[in-house]
Amino acid sequence: MPAYLIRQPGKPIEDVVVADPHLTLGFTNGWAVLTDEQGICFAIPAQAGAHIQRVDDLGVDDDQEPAPTKE
Repeated sequence: MPAYLIRQPGKPIEDVVVADPHLTLGFTNGWAVLTDEQGICFAIPAQAGAHIQRVDDLGVDDDQEPAPTKE
């Protein structure tokens, strides 16, 4: 399931994780916008200086082998 950790510099107490099976991240008009099948669920302006990091398993199922790496 897609999940994103949003950290605001200088405000670690306000860190938030947003997760949803249909979650997508987009950028528009100076905003980072997280949406799901019902619409916008979280938005933060670029001026906030937040760091957004994807923290889920990136779609790898537990029973699925990871892709081989190039050597």
